[in-house]
Amino acid sequence: MRMKQKKMLALTLSQLGLLYRQELPGLAALADASSDGAEFRMRLGEFVDRHAAAESEAAEQIRLLIGYDGQEVHELSTDCQLEVQTLTLLWQFLTGRLANSEMPSDLFVDLFHLFRLLDGAEIPLPSPQRVRNRTERWLSGQDEEVRAIRADNRERMLHLLVQKIENRKSKTPSRYLFAEGMTYDEKYRQVAAWWDDFRFQLAMAVKSPSELNRFLAGSLSSETMYLLSKARKKGMPFFATPYYLSLLDVTGDGYDDAAIRSYILYSPQLVETYGQIRAWEREDVVEAGKPNAAGWLLPDGHNIHRRYPEVAILIPDTMGRACGGLCASCQRMYDFQSERLNFEFEALRPKESWERKLRRLMNYFEEDTQLRDILITGGDALMSQNKTLQNILEAVYRMACRKRKANAGRPDGEKYAELQRVRLGSRLLAYLPMRVNDGLVEILREFREKASAVGVKQFIIQTHFQTPLEVTPEAEEAIRKILSAGWLITNQLVYTVAASRRGHTARLRQVLNSLGVVCYYTFSVKGFEENRAVFTPNSRSMQEQHEEKIYGRLTAEQASELDALLADGRDTAAKLRRFMRKYRLPFLATDRSVLNLPAIGKSMTFRLVGLTPEGRRILRFDHDRTRRHSPIIDRMGEIFIVENKSVAAYLRQLGKMGEDPEDYASIWAYTRGETEPRFGLYEYPGFGFGVTDRVSNLELGQIQ
Repeated sequence: MRMKQKKMLALTLSQLGLLYRQELPGLAALADASSDGAEFRMRLGEFVDRHAAAESEAAEQIRLLIGYDGQEVHELSTDCQLEVQTLTLLWQFLTGRLANSEMPSDLFVDLFHLFRLLDGAEIPLPSPQRVRNRTERWLSGQDEEVRAIRADNRERMLHLLVQKIENRKSKTPSRYLFAEGMTYDEKYRQVAAWWDDFRFQLAMAVKSPSELNRFLAGSLSSETMYLLSKARKKGMPFFATPYYLSLLDVTGDGYDDAAIRSYILYSPQLVETYGQIRAWEREDVVEAGKPNAAGWLLPDGHNIHRRYPEVAILIPDTMGRACGGLCASCQRMYDFQSERLNFEFEALRPKESWERKLRRLMNYFEEDTQLRDILITGGDALMSQNKTLQNILEAVYRMACRKRKANAGRPDGEKYAELQRVRLGSRLLAYLPMRVNDGLVEILREFREKASAVGVKQFIIQTHFQTPLEVTPEAEEAIRKILSAGWLITNQLVYTVAASRRGHTARLRQVLNSLGVVCYYTFSVKGFEENRAVFTPNSRSMQEQHEEKIYGRLTAEQASELDALLADGRDTAAKLRRFMRKYRLPFLATDRSVLNLPAIGKSMTFRLVGLTPEGRRILRFDHDRTRRHSPIIDRMGEIFIVENKSVAAYLRQLGKMGEDPEDYASIWAYTRGETEPRFGLYEYPGFGFGVTDRVSNLELGQIQ
């Protein structure tokens, strides 16, 4: 009978050794008959070749481990050489020769499961009903239970905000002051009216651990308070609006809000490493006059980031360099550390020089032969004021016009790519949905009308909901307003431990789809040490893809039909709901699971080639071959990434969160990944002319 996961994760090394000899006697005999690791590898290869399952995926996986054992690989995220000793350590373990008797058991737990797969010990896929049950346990921000707790939170916070305004010592002018002679009730009603003003939320944001604890009804532990205090002393920014804090359950016996807490509360690893955090994506490191890691030459400064030929990111010198809150797993924590992104709103107001700089940045897009997609982000694109954002979009529109006009004089086959897609990256739909006001909607609608006439076909707000709890009635209204302007909304989920629990991602897709939001990416957390607490192994991402996401998968014909339905940007929410009813789909699996590689680009194409002594999986990645990259990828060779947490450590973490590790028992079998095809909506439309093959702004130097 198979041992339960919870029990196996608690075994000591000696107990695990007995389990190997009981369950895998042939493997133990091979180790005993071998004089060293090299002989063990040789005997193991022969054993696998003779095995009844010699042609299976499990056998192929063991051969990969054999092939890489004793080899040295270059681990890209740390830029270090790493000796792979997976099977050598297994031989030492089985023969009692381990040098470190205190070694964690995680490596040998993982290997036990991999060898068990040779005997066909696979776990059947969960039934649709099981998936449905797991999905339905997660509440959304629209559920009555959540709304009731949030109403209580708001009530408590309104009183705290009255006190905060009364006790303000800041000399900075503020529009949020009480008139002389107001009674307490009048002040309370005034603050209640201000609550729905996004500027008030930003002005009243919590910026210290003590204030955070006060707003959370003193519910934070002394350990958490000590950690947050340490973070503040290290200079880590802290910023959370009362609205977003109202999403948390401080009663302790209401709904599960761990996915939100892991975004607000910093982990010990993040605090410890802050100050030494490096950029995960090397192409984000820009030196004047030098190409980035992807080979792209960029204008001076840190306004444009680029990985691919067709798209570049624009980060304006405006309040868009701030956010509506700081996410603990932020991919731009490196930029917050260097203070290129911050929460100093007054200092971030655009200077006169910004207009000149913006024109220069637009020239870069206009004169590039391949760029046709601009992603305006930050920070957060919607943190910019309406007038500032309007000016940026106007500059984009004029650039698109000039590029199109210049193309008229170029022969077919030598024309430049014209602007086809404009995206705004924003998490404010979750953090501060009241930011989506009528003025913003009018700017978006007007830009769409103008830009459509000069060839722009896709208008997208790229947002980031992390949990169904963030999808509140306020968020629903913000979504409705943006869709009314003819823009699509796509969601990117960061696959943290809390978000990776069974059914959670499926529920988020379900809730978002019902409101007209299309899911875009499910990102693995970047694997540096600062993210260890929230990192989910890529095997869980593959497990979710094959065992949960599969129930929302579209046929090629359905995908084409949906793509056509969404093309005009009208009545999006109703179309999605009708489409799901028509095909009886619980949600739409339009998102791709990917990891942002520390080299260039995104991928989920990988193979397991080894494990570290701590049991962390060593993955060999290939680039996503379904899209264009910088030609530099052909010089890069194989990419090796060490995950920063073992699968066993992840399962223990889930157990502490109240999950049953047995529900995740098939996770060990997911040792390879294949990047999913892109949903048609995310492909670039074709041009009615021939674009030049020449790639500008590219300099392919020596790979470091």
